[in-house]
Amino acid sequence: MKCGFVTILGRPNVGKSTLLNQILGQKIVITTDKAQTTRKRIKGILTEDRGQIIFIDTPGVHRPLNKLGEFLLDEAKVAVPDADLVLFLVDGSESAGKGDRWIAENILKNAKIPVILVMNKLDKIKNMQKIEENMMSYKMLFDENIPLIRISAKTGRNKDTLLSNIYKKLPEGELLYPEDIVTEENMRSVTEEIIREKVLTNTEDEIPHSVAIKVEKYEETEDIDRIYAIIYCEQKSQKGILIGKGGALLKKIGTEARLELEKIVDKKVYLNLEVKVEKDWRKKDNILKNFGYKSKDQ
Repeated sequence: MKCGFVTILGRPNVGKSTLLNQILGQKIVITTDKAQTTRKRIKGILTEDRGQIIFIDTPGVHRPLNKLGEFLLDEAKVAVPDADLVLFLVDGSESAGKGDRWIAENILKNAKIPVILVMNKLDKIKNMQKIEENMMSYKMLFDENIPLIRISAKTGRNKDTLLSNIYKKLPEGELLYPEDIVTEENMRSVTEEIIREKVLTNTEDEIPHSVAIKVEKYEETEDIDRIYAIIYCEQKSQKGILIGKGGALLKKIGTEARLELEKIVDKKVYLNLEVKVEKDWRKKDNILKNFGYKSKDQ
């Protein structure tokens, strides 16, 4: 039986979280079309007859502009050294860029860990010559013999081929997690992420990046879960946008989050949302830690 850790690494918006959800057959990581949707390392655990793969989903690697950006980069970096394998996920509809080159040279080449190059979004291109050119641009970042697999994170195309190649690279070993466990995340963390996803999908411009969610109280009973959470933003103007005219946007965010949470816990959910301003929280270490943006290794 095979068992090991597989880190999914790549630039923002290449489809890392979408791929993980597709592999597991259920949603454990939020996904949107906005950068920085994933802010923390999240484990997704696939258990089959042939073994167990512990996937580590990571934030998209990009140049940090503040303390939060530094945390996101660190979250991606620290997920590599202890992995048995890295999936370097790239946007195959584009040729390799500076960000891909930086990841290859500064994170992967020094790690001396097996890498599989995974090309996503190739269905955007109809020109076969362009596909070949893009493939070669990524291969040239490493060795031309690096394993390369084309996939569609959205549809699951070639998922089985990818999994077969992953198992070939993993060591023999017993299961590290019970067979029915798919993630280590608790309901507080899941709730915060789902609320943040609804903020991301319902707002534009700088709002999505300026928001943090903190569950202040989570009360579980047999019939209903009562959750009290705060949406933090950085400016009063952002607070006004998040609440909306007559509270309409906040109500919409709360309703969408509540309905999704009810599907997860399979019972009624009462969700109380407030919006508060925490000026420049992305630049402050102590506030970042209070919001849960601190290394799990600390």
